[in-house]
Amino acid sequence: MTLISEAASAPGQLAASLAAGVAQISDDQTVSFQQYTKSTLPIDGYVFWVATGTSQQFSGSLHVLTDRHREEDQTIAANKMVFTATEEVSQLNAIAPGTMWVGSWNVDGTTLQVAFSETGANYQQAGLWHYRGFAVYPALSSQLVESAADLPPEPIVSNSLPIWLSQTTFGTTTVPVYPSYLVPDNVVPPYIVAHVEPDMTEAPSFPIAQWPGNPVSPNQLVQMSISQLAKDNVRLTLYGFTNQMAWQYLAMLIDYSVNTDNFGFGNTPVPRDEKRTQVEISALAMKKTIQIVAWYYQAAADAIARRLILSAGFSSITV
Repeated sequence: MTLISEAASAPGQLAASLAAGVAQISDDQTVSFQQYTKSTLPIDGYVFWVATGTSQQFSGSLHVLTDRHREEDQTIAANKMVFTATEEVSQLNAIAPGTMWVGSWNVDGTTLQVAFSETGANYQQAGLWHYRGFAVYPALSSQLVESAADLPPEPIVSNSLPIWLSQTTFGTTTVPVYPSYLVPDNVVPPYIVAHVEPDMTEAPSFPIAQWPGNPVSPNQLVQMSISQLAKDNVRLTLYGFTNQMAWQYLAMLIDYSVNTDNFGFGNTPVPRDEKRTQVEISALAMKKTIQIVAWYYQAAADAIARRLILSAGFSSITV
């Protein structure tokens, strides 16, 4: 019986045998990977990935596990991919929040775009590296674009999110505000996360639309103006805020509401302390939340987003 110490002393023999097995199973398969860079649209925070034109071929064996799902808004085949390489793919190992490598693979006449999110179960003696991920879901394929020219030139969200993302300065302090589920990797406080409850947006009145005469092309429809009174339930999560900072921020929101009429309060908000712990350091995070019921005109939120996009300019799209 081979001991672990004996196997560790001769990794070359084991690695060579496994590499030959991978080559035979995969028929010397290669997978093409395309590099993408992250682009975040100003103010409404939507994330897109833009192709850089840089591609590379990697050798290995690709395994596909397919699970079919039928849901209310989609019917998809969820394709889980395992890419086994005979050498470390540093591009897939690198933790780079602004770049991503996406593999392309043809299955039944369809090209799947595969993004890898994890690696593990790698033994040095084996000389194999396993990368796991899912093919990009059809509903999210629009977030991968071929060039910056394909990025949307206008706001995407229809709720009050642009209002909250624009509120970054109170007193002499400026903190970033991020949309929920789109907070960048490893952000250090202070920062704020704005979450608008998707199923709580309500409208007590019918929308008023102003059409641009008789449009002769689809492009003219962007000139259509729609205004509707709406209500959102908003949760602002504050990290790294003291009590005084939280009240200063809330006071700024009250002043902004009074001075601009861009939104009004439907409740009496108050900063609340939240409990977030980490066992390793036996400490509590400086976390607070502010719940706001906001009344606003959707046209106002759209106008805020457009003004800030224009003032920021295309160069401010962050990666």
